[in-house]
Amino acid sequence: MTTTHPTTLDVPLELDRTESAAARRARLSTGALMLVLGALMAWLGFGTSGDASYALSDAFAAVQLPTVALPGLPVVLVCALLTLLAGAGFVSGRLWGRAKASAATIAAAAIVLGFVTWAAAGRPFSFPVQNQLAGTIALATPLVLGALCGVLCENAGVVNVAIEGQFLTAAFTAATVGSVTRSITAALVAGVIAGVLMGAMLALFSIKYLVDQVVLGVVLNLFASGLTGFVFDQLVQPNSTELNRVPPISRLEIPLLSDIPLIGPVLFNQTILVYLAFVSVPVVWFLLYRTRWGLRVRSVGEHPEAADTVGINVRAVRWQAVLAGGVFAGLGGSFFTIGSSVSFIKDITVGNGFIALAALIMGRWHPVRAALMAVFFGFVTQLASQLQTLQTPMPSQFLLMLPYLATIIAVAGLIGRSRAPKADGVPYTG
Repeated sequence: MTTTHPTTLDVPLELDRTESAAARRARLSTGALMLVLGALMAWLGFGTSGDASYALSDAFAAVQLPTVALPGLPVVLVCALLTLLAGAGFVSGRLWGRAKASAATIAAAAIVLGFVTWAAAGRPFSFPVQNQLAGTIALATPLVLGALCGVLCENAGVVNVAIEGQFLTAAFTAATVGSVTRSITAALVAGVIAGVLMGAMLALFSIKYLVDQVVLGVVLNLFASGLTGFVFDQLVQPNSTELNRVPPISRLEIPLLSDIPLIGPVLFNQTILVYLAFVSVPVVWFLLYRTRWGLRVRSVGEHPEAADTVGINVRAVRWQAVLAGGVFAGLGGSFFTIGSSVSFIKDITVGNGFIALAALIMGRWHPVRAALMAVFFGFVTQLASQLQTLQTPMPSQFLLMLPYLATIIAVAGLIGRSRAPKADGVPYTG
């Protein structure tokens, strides 16, 4: 009778997970941020009294949904506990893969629900959920388009800090052309041309003349602000009736879908610019990750020397990417005047180009993630506006700081690991 002895192949192997120093720092900083926010929410929770009312429909909705009341103290404390548990999981390093993503999602939802419940508890007004969603879509639309512009430029290796300038020139051009022609189509085409021309200036000086791209972006933003402000003061404002009377843009209602309570009017009864913004996200994803041109764009952004050796014209591909990005920036800038049917005022974009850049960084240069971050910034901005109407105990100045505070957190890399394309911002001299 023979006896078999287990070999090393029969023994199950336990593989230790490894992470880079950058990933570890990102994990720890994210966990620490969750712990701080969870502790702050718990502290606020013990001072919460009364119920928080959530109005699911506005006063003009065809179908009136009920108003939901949540007990303030227990909801805030439960949300604080979930945030603390997620933060502890991040810090301990016990969460990996889908568990880590799920914990981050739960923590984000808990932070929003807990904070809003604390702000609305015991207040005489209900928190308007439909208004919050509608405002988020409106504010996020130009940010999504601006972030897609940055995705195309920076995946090709060109840093685009000039999104703000592209927004501003497109908004001015669209408003002026729309006022003269009374045509939405002509206004949008003019806005796109303005965005592309600004992109051409960025490409010319950064790709051909090898100017430092960050400095160039700042200069282009100042140029756009000065140019639009000068022309506005000298030409448009004295003739505002003819040159600054933006035509109204109609909404396109999608049958059946627009009748869905709560989300129907928000998502399926919008202007053409809103639809274009969110259709553009899968289009840009497909172009970058499912076409030969997208492969070339990403190759010149990661390793232009290697791309050059296989016959790819690095400069031509970068030009193409920057000009394509200008199309999206032009549409995004047009939204500030044509999309919202307001007249142009100086510096109307108020830094939204930089917030789009932050969404790009926080989205790790990926079109879908960048769009989601743009929606997040739109949500935070709208939330600050909504909370002011609830007479919350928080100072209004702090509420106005919320979107910019979120921007600083994103750019500082406190949430997630951000790695730009390797050749991003590096001029190609080959």
